[in-house]
Amino acid sequence: MVSTLAVPGTYPTLRDALEVAPDGAVVILAPGTYRERIDLAGRRLTVRASGDPGSAIVDASGLDGPALAVSSGDVEVDGLALVSDDYPAVAIGGGRVRLRRCELSAGYGAGLQADGGAMVDASEVRVVAGQHGFVFSDAGGTVESCEIRGVSDDGVIVRLGADPAIRGTKIGDCGYRGVYVYQSGRPVIERCDVSGTGDAGIVVAYASAVRIVETWVHQTSGPGIVIGAGCTAEVERCRVEETADPPVRVDPGATATVTLSDAGGLPTAGVVAAGAAQDAAEVERLLTELDSMIGLTGVKDEVRALIDEIQVNEWRRGAGLSVGAVSHHLIFTGAPGTGKTTVARIYGQLLKALGVLPNGRFREVSRRDLVGQYIGHTAEKTTSVFEDAMGGVLFIDEAYTLARAGGAAADFGQEAIDTLVKLMEDHRDQVAVIVAGYTQEMLDFLDANSGLASRFAKTMEFENYGPDELVMIADRIARQDDYIFAQGLPEALHHHFGQLEQSRNFGNAREARKLLEGMRKAQSGRLRAMGRMPSRDDLRTLMLADLQVATR
Repeated sequence: MVSTLAVPGTYPTLRDALEVAPDGAVVILAPGTYRERIDLAGRRLTVRASGDPGSAIVDASGLDGPALAVSSGDVEVDGLALVSDDYPAVAIGGGRVRLRRCELSAGYGAGLQADGGAMVDASEVRVVAGQHGFVFSDAGGTVESCEIRGVSDDGVIVRLGADPAIRGTKIGDCGYRGVYVYQSGRPVIERCDVSGTGDAGIVVAYASAVRIVETWVHQTSGPGIVIGAGCTAEVERCRVEETADPPVRVDPGATATVTLSDAGGLPTAGVVAAGAAQDAAEVERLLTELDSMIGLTGVKDEVRALIDEIQVNEWRRGAGLSVGAVSHHLIFTGAPGTGKTTVARIYGQLLKALGVLPNGRFREVSRRDLVGQYIGHTAEKTTSVFEDAMGGVLFIDEAYTLARAGGAAADFGQEAIDTLVKLMEDHRDQVAVIVAGYTQEMLDFLDANSGLASRFAKTMEFENYGPDELVMIADRIARQDDYIFAQGLPEALHHHFGQLEQSRNFGNAREARKLLEGMRKAQSGRLRAMGRMPSRDDLRTLMLADLQVATR
């Protein structure tokens, strides 16, 4: 049973309640002002206002610290107003903290400051005063449906590798920038509203990487969005207006893809518009990498045919000729270890080099990443994963598990499939979905939705490797790790692979890698037993005896 502690009431002060509260307890604050601080380390607690949001005020002004300080643990705070003066209203130095329906106010400090690997989930949080709104340093989490207004400096700062997802949040009337990302910050900024800033709306600097999606930047004293040298940015379907010129400024030393909506033409300097630029040298390099893969002759021919079609369509488009709609979604069938994931990665990079997709980023997921635990949760999870893969490749391994029969789990898997079908059609020019799995099971998967099969352009069959190819794979892996095969070992490997029954559980290339690992361990034992320091050749050479030990 959850322990509930009431303040005031059972406990006269908040501090009294926190000192005796067991892990998992809920501390309830009645409306009023509490001239105290909440300082928690390694605690698992919930602190909640009993009245309307903001009716319970924790005021730490003059108390030498933040109103809420968390250094580790798992803490939830709901409905409080948190006030400080020269400290952040909330300071999180580790652990996980959930803030719900809170109002934050600081003097010279930030509304919320998170560092030390902390994970912060903020929902419906308002920052009404402070030097900064939210500051993430080496921290992550989500900022959802929040509002930051009237701060004297930057609205949101993301730095030191921090990677929060900021969604549906309003940032306005800031004295300097709306969002400042620097020192390798990696946020996602999605469906936000940035306005009324004293300088630029969003600035990305110092080796940072940012994704800005469907965000409205307007009424800024400086440019709407600034991408600095050495940074990577994806600006997708954003609206930028009523800003200083240029609306979007991209340094020539940055790598950026920019698509704007309802805001006139795209900027030119340093910007690569989606679908507008091709890198012929990169295409050839990637095709050479594909050709260097062992086996897969049919798959290589299929990929080259797709690339040829894309290239010709671009030439036709440039000549003013009609070009039909083309799907980039694919089905990969075959056993594990046949190169499906590697080919999918190369395919995504090829689409990027051809200007078809903005980034070619590769996102690999499975059933657990798409299917939720209750009705409605699956559609939300699937949509979030799909949106995160926009601009690149979404690779769904063992996709047939979504169509498994049996109880509620099947319903949730079906919900994921139905959601994917709609998203694939709505965004077929913005993402490539590749589903992979055993051949027969993938046929069952396609039967799970009447519109599913039509969403895919092609099915590619990845055949099992034969003994010759497996020996070549083993040799390549060994040479990459500075090993060589002794005389007679390749023939013995060929015999070994030929004797293996390539059943459903046969691992193909993974089997070769696993066998080499066993041979290296056998070699280590053999060299240790020599009674002398092994030579360089000894250290490099795998012997027939090592294979015999590894397969014993």
